[in-house]
Amino acid sequence: MFKLLKKLKRKDWLLILLSTALIVFQVWLDLKLPDYMSQITQLVQTEGNQVSEILVEGSKMLLCALGSLASAVVVGYIASYIAASFSKTLRKDIFEKVENFSEGEVKKFSTSSLITRTTNDVTQIEMLVALSLQLLIKAPITAVWAVSKILNKSWQWSAVIGGGVLILLITLIFLMLIVLPRFKIVQKLLDKINGVTRENLTGIRVVRAFNAEEYQEEKFAKVNNKLTSTQLFNQRMFGIMQPVMYLIMYFSTLAIYFIGSYMIDAALMSEKIAIFGDMVVFSSYGMQVIMSFLMLAMIFIMYPRAAISADRINEVLDEEFAIIDGTVTESDPKLKGTVEFKDVSFKYPDADEYILKDISFKANRGETIAFIGSTGSGKSTLINLIPRFYDATDGEIIIDGVNVKDYKLEYLHNKIGYIPQKAVIFSGTVAENVSYGDNGKEEVTRDEIKKAIEIAQGAYFVEKMPDKYDSYLAQRGTNISGGQKQRISIARAIARNPEIYIFDDSFSALDYKTDFTLRKELKEHTKDATTFIVAQRIGTIMNADKIIVLDQGSCVGMGTHEELLKTCDVYKEIALSQLSEEELNNA
Repeated sequence: MFKLLKKLKRKDWLLILLSTALIVFQVWLDLKLPDYMSQITQLVQTEGNQVSEILVEGSKMLLCALGSLASAVVVGYIASYIAASFSKTLRKDIFEKVENFSEGEVKKFSTSSLITRTTNDVTQIEMLVALSLQLLIKAPITAVWAVSKILNKSWQWSAVIGGGVLILLITLIFLMLIVLPRFKIVQKLLDKINGVTRENLTGIRVVRAFNAEEYQEEKFAKVNNKLTSTQLFNQRMFGIMQPVMYLIMYFSTLAIYFIGSYMIDAALMSEKIAIFGDMVVFSSYGMQVIMSFLMLAMIFIMYPRAAISADRINEVLDEEFAIIDGTVTESDPKLKGTVEFKDVSFKYPDADEYILKDISFKANRGETIAFIGSTGSGKSTLINLIPRFYDATDGEIIIDGVNVKDYKLEYLHNKIGYIPQKAVIFSGTVAENVSYGDNGKEEVTRDEIKKAIEIAQGAYFVEKMPDKYDSYLAQRGTNISGGQKQRISIARAIARNPEIYIFDDSFSALDYKTDFTLRKELKEHTKDATTFIVAQRIGTIMNADKIIVLDQGSCVGMGTHEELLKTCDVYKEIALSQLSEEELNNA
């Protein structure tokens, strides 16, 4: 928790100092009230005093109360501002950290957990900071100041207040020992709730198609019920606090007056009024002391959950990047577009088996390299090593004569136009989606956007939209078809005009005619770029300059379509499963 507080800015610390000064002023005013109350009590009990004297003391009390109220309002505003500003900084830091995570790190935490940490956990800390800036500062100041005022009044009364505080502390410690471990469970269950909800919303079509609503409801109910029962237990435990607080306050007041009555009865007539005034003052100060500890108790109730949230946030912020940014920001222009894999092997962190084994090939500028193989053979994993979504476990990947691990990531990514298997559409206009991102060059022009969409075979459906290139696309492209999403995604890469294109099975959502036309246009437009294509269709890759056949992570064939039909049984088997002998011979 204290580690996160280092993120408070200089302005925040200055506001905290101002807030502390106002709280000290507020406490001073609050502790003056019993003094005026004592004066009024004695004036009322003593004969010969004027009503005007009582009104003067009462006016002072009123001014103190109003001054205390004004200070409390200003302190509350400052505390809210600091807490909101602090949580804004935390969310920003978490978001920026997660943006730089590799896929392995995202999987380690899980998407649902990262969302919970960015929202719920930050909110827990924000609430604690807002309360702490008011109560945590005020409570000890009030307690110490009030105790100093009643120290020499009566040891019997002091013993009553001390006993009340001791009972309160014992109750609080007892509750913390029981409830604290369950706060960790609550946060993990919130992660699961988010995970189940996200899974259900993402796969809602499949859920409905298979009539699996009841199954999903039961799955959600299981986690929801566990979270509810854990929260209920915690709330019931903390529910004990309120009656204990009131019991301590009422019994302490009762004990002070009970003891005071005996003291007044035993005192001389001249001392009775003074003792009565002291009793009223002591009762007020005693309540201030107990209230101070009650305020601290509220902080201690909130702190454990906020501390767990802080630990979870620190886990994200302290996570070391698996992908270390390089420093190289230039390469040999003569080698532009060349990509070479040298004995590359890869396995996921903590995995025993390699996904890819000893992959070696070289792609020159202007060549099209295709990858084919059965599901799970490592095709997508292989091309994800080029932009460093993962790092090769063994071997080297050389782009333009430089190891990819030596490149500054921003510079490396500017070389690449990446089209994922599942098209990603961001909320915004068609033009904004196509010109998305920074490729280290000048802003993409309107003409370049239109040209990219035209090459991607998307012009005909974009032109039919109400606002054409300024038409709105919903998040994840829910208002357009799968094929249209894929073409917008392809246009986004074309608009960057990169030196390397990566198509991760990006033509699967297209019909054969569109696929053929698009590849023909692409071939013309990308003749000076190196192109990598992962595909399931033989028709998509048969004209590639080099086809690499993968089987269980190993390269079992490499060459042109004609060469592989003669030399690679795996490739021939895949080809014959899609096309007849006659079609293959005429291709």
